[in-house]
Amino acid sequence: MAAAGLYTVRNLSKNYSMGEVTVRALRSVSCEIHEGEFIVILGPSGSGKSTLLNLLGGMDAPSSGSVRFRDRELSGLSERELTAYRRNHVGFVFQFFNLVPTLTALENVELATQIAGSANSASEELALVGLAERASHFPSQLSGGDQQRVAIARAVAKNPDVLLCDEPTGALDYETGKTVLAAKRRKDQSKRHEVPRARMLRKEEHGGVLGARQGRSDHRLAKAVG
Repeated sequence: MAAAGLYTVRNLSKNYSMGEVTVRALRSVSCEIHEGEFIVILGPSGSGKSTLLNLLGGMDAPSSGSVRFRDRELSGLSERELTAYRRNHVGFVFQFFNLVPTLTALENVELATQIAGSANSASEELALVGLAERASHFPSQLSGGDQQRVAIARAVAKNPDVLLCDEPTGALDYETGKTVLAAKRRKDQSKRHEVPRARMLRKEEHGGVLGARQGRSDHRLAKAVG
């Protein structure tokens, strides 16, 4: 039986205006992502990887084209509906962590669980990424790698349908990053669909690669590295 469709992207484009200059971040990107897949978006800096993740997550609106999540067209949703979509279905791991500086590691994770309908235990998620003993530390007391672990635990604690990860292991050494991601996949491999932006991942550790080059999806690149 074929996997059910999670995202259907058709002719997706995103332009940003900077004064008299228009930056074409994405140009007519099309792809399909199915339930249960583990996808890496791979490409050089400036190729539109983060822009694509933001559009998939309802954090930004496309200039043209469409993004469907299951049977819902995201561009047709109101701000309130987009907020509900992000809250109920999506877990984000941001490139720059976005932790609340006045909350401890545990409280940062608990903050996400309080808005989710079927959240996991915040303390268990911290333990899964190896931070059980640092739960009471504030972000300023944590290394960059530990802050990234908190960000991963926060995203997964919501028990989301999809994880959108922008360089989720960028501040971790290779072996630690591999261990953290492997632990996450073992915990709930059957439900969650992860779309991480590639960093320090070898091809045998993910199920598929979507190439990105100059704002376009590049299946030649995907074939070359996949």
